Amino acid sequence: MAGGSSGIGLACAVALAHAGAKVTVAARNIAKIEAVVAEINAAGLAADALTLDVADVAATETAVLEHGPFDVLVNSAGLAIHSPAVDTIAADFDAVCDINFKGAYFLTRAVARGLIAAGKQGSLINITSQMAHVGGIDRAVYCGTKHAVEGFTKAMAIEWGALGIRVNTICPTFIRTPLTEQTFKNPERVAWIMDKIKLGRVGEVTDIMGPVVYLASDASALMTGTHLLIDGGWTAD
Repeated sequence: MAGGSSGIGLACAVALAHAGAKVTVAARNIAKIEAVVAEINAAGLAADALTLDVADVAATETAVLEHGPFDVLVNSAGLAIHSPAVDTIAADFDAVCDINFKGAYFLTRAVARGLIAAGKQGSLINITSQMAHVGGIDRAVYCGTKHAVEGFTKAMAIEWGALGIRVNTICPTFIRTPLTEQTFKNPERVAWIMDKIKLGRVGEVTDIMGPVVYLASDASALMTGTHLLIDGGWTAD
């Protein structure tokens, strides 16, 4: 569970633990993930902690090799730095790409390599966004990285399908998390969001818990190379 210390990642970790999985909670902040793991274990469930920065490809591959193989990957690690496209600076572009695209790619590959070496099947899930399917104000870089993940998901699913390794994405709308806090403080952005979401409310982390259990389990055994849009109807237009 990469990016499992807060927000959507934390919700996914809790959901999978309740479904019976032993969850490895991974993130950069060891104090946060150790606190999460302690709470999960205190509830009678099973979890352990792993320090991981997906932007560091070599360290990620080493960690996955040492602690895997992992039957299920949920990658919720992400970064958003929003600005008008004409104002994008190279440093921001690189920072977002390093986590959202490059980090996601090589983490997914590392987990797949472990499964292949062990002769095991598995389910690999990347958390993208509805913005992986549409455009958004001040989100050219973010949208680009999320579209990219949808692209490599399809390619990897084709390559690894015969091995029983499934690769899919979950694409949430705006979910109330620390990552979206600044957006929800902007009345103009909130009006834009509410106009787009047909169900008339923004998402909560609990909205992602059922879908992640579904994709991680045999209930979705015939699904690969595709996505689940949890967007309240945003992309129905």
